Amino acid sequence: MKKRTIVFLVVGASLVVVVGFAGLLLFVGLSGEFETSFSGFGPRIAVVEVRGEITDSRDFVRQMKKWTENSSVKAIVVDINSPGGGVAASQEMYEQILKTRAADKLVIASMGAVAASGGYYIACAADKIVANPGTLTGSIGVILSFPTAKKLFDKIGIKFETVKSGDLKAVGSMDRPMSQEEERMLKSVIMDTYEQFVEAVANGRDRPKDEIYPLADGSIFTGRQAYNFGLVDTLGTFEDALSMAGELAELGSDPDVVREVKRKPGFWDLIGATSDVIDRISGLEVSQPTLKYLYN
Repeated sequence: MKKRTIVFLVVGASLVVVVGFAGLLLFVGLSGEFETSFSGFGPRIAVVEVRGEITDSRDFVRQMKKWTENSSVKAIVVDINSPGGGVAASQEMYEQILKTRAADKLVIASMGAVAASGGYYIACAADKIVANPGTLTGSIGVILSFPTAKKLFDKIGIKFETVKSGDLKAVGSMDRPMSQEEERMLKSVIMDTYEQFVEAVANGRDRPKDEIYPLADGSIFTGRQAYNFGLVDTLGTFEDALSMAGELAELGSDPDVVREVKRKPGFWDLIGATSDVIDRISGLEVSQPTLKYLYN
């Protein structure tokens, strides 16, 4: 009888532990803030993804900070599949990678199908860059664009009245073409931002800026071309990047991997995403000039 009671107690306790752990996984997994590894809980490599056009750096910075402060994470692989995006957001991501490296955490950039312009910019902050032979990368340069619709407004009878404190205050207005003075001013802004890009590449590749300028005319390159130009360190896949991170972090070529588990988007997430799209179409992002490190 005592043996049966002990067996029931052991089985019951085991079920409580299993159900409790499963509940914990479900709860924190749904919150979108849970970190997990299906290959172990010891020293490991973290993966942070960069997907699509770069419009906001906050989630990337948050993840990088979290893994930087996690003592079990010995290196981070930044998995990039992006044509770039906003200058400021790209620069914030670049700076966060440098801060992670300054905290003695290894960072490897892995390039997917596209890692161009801002995507390449942030990769330059990493310790090593791995590209597929067919990756589209490069596009070192800056673009600024905004719509004008004077003919349309004239046709439908819309007229804008503007009171401004200086001749250049209303640059980017949709109701008229750009003046020569405005164009000169915007070009100076473009060139200053361009110089920042060239400087970031030169620092990341440990080369003088004079060697970067011939490659920084907006041209795109395959991963193999970029390797021949010295813009990436090696050719390989995402798995090769993980292996490199493992070897450099002294965890072996098949390290345990951890990444954030994202909850599935629900109804309110879809509503929020729709609202963001509407804001971009109807709001200031369309009508105002926006600096971008972007491969179109």
